[in-house]
Amino acid sequence: MAMLALSSRPLSSSSAAFLRSKPPTPHLHRLLLPKPLSSASASPLTPPTPLADPTPAQDADPTPLFLRPASHRVPPAALAAFRRRASALVPPSAPHLHRHLRWLFADASAAASDDGPALLRAPLEDLEALWVRHVRERTPFQYVVGNEHWRDLVVAVAEGVLIPRPETEAVVDMVRAVEGFADGWWADLGTGSGAIAVAVARELGAGGKVFATDVSEVAIGVARLNVRRYGVQDKVEIRHGSWFEPLEDLKGKLMGVISNPPYIPTDDLPGLQPEVGWHEPKLALDGGKDGLEHLLHLCEGLSSVLKPGGFFVFETNGDKQSEFLVDLISTKWSSSFHNVKAVLDFADIKRFVTGYRR
Repeated sequence: MAMLALSSRPLSSSSAAFLRSKPPTPHLHRLLLPKPLSSASASPLTPPTPLADPTPAQDADPTPLFLRPASHRVPPAALAAFRRRASALVPPSAPHLHRHLRWLFADASAAASDDGPALLRAPLEDLEALWVRHVRERTPFQYVVGNEHWRDLVVAVAEGVLIPRPETEAVVDMVRAVEGFADGWWADLGTGSGAIAVAVARELGAGGKVFATDVSEVAIGVARLNVRRYGVQDKVEIRHGSWFEPLEDLKGKLMGVISNPPYIPTDDLPGLQPEVGWHEPKLALDGGKDGLEHLLHLCEGLSSVLKPGGFFVFETNGDKQSEFLVDLISTKWSSSFHNVKAVLDFADIKRFVTGYRR
């Protein structure tokens, strides 16, 4: 949750078409690093005040743009005119938006030629409305096209669901490093889009399974979509509810618990860049007064669900939170856990806390 990957590049239209039938296997490397999730990351485009209600129209198509059928024929002249109008909206202070415009066409287009109509996944007026929302209302590009590139996945996302961040990819590697992980039962608490659950499930063996929970019904729906798209229904069981509540039948049975919970202090929310603070769900961001409300709840419930030798990994807001949690778990719950430590992310920030059940 610590970064907003505004620069994560969507696939080309030909690759996107391939994904609709079969998800990719090679890793998709980013060309640009995303901006940190912090008050300092607000860009020069910040308008005077946020919109009172940034939610889409009730009659809007809920299907992510990149998954819609290409059934809208647009003459080349009309498409060229739209490109000119869209480019004209980009201020000099935000040249990266020209790149986003190219990506929008890549996800929205199925076929085009110089002498024939383009096939688009939405009417041209709908694309124009989406573009205006991105430029003027600071709607995250991931919500506009309906996806985020994450590890070797193209994860469907929607408004009301947290956009997966690049540094969170590391938790999958941590899971893979646990001895015997492939045949264990894992919990992904606060699954959101289901990105972690799907990525872990794709690494599991015959006996492995992921139980993914979330209190948000919107997140549950998106997570189920991603589970179906990647064909891991037999490996991921999605349960609706808050944190450990849906896991009463799994007490003492889990090999591991993974969570990227809300950890931004409430007072810091107004300082987040508009793409985050105005549009991403507060439910997935707000960690309470000091950002630790949900993390402490997770720490308190760990020992009841992990089996002996079980592993846990939590993502945090960074150095101070991680150091506090390592000290707390190592002292208050020393009889229950060992090898508790903070783990660096790719920016050398103590982003994760990991440990094992005794």
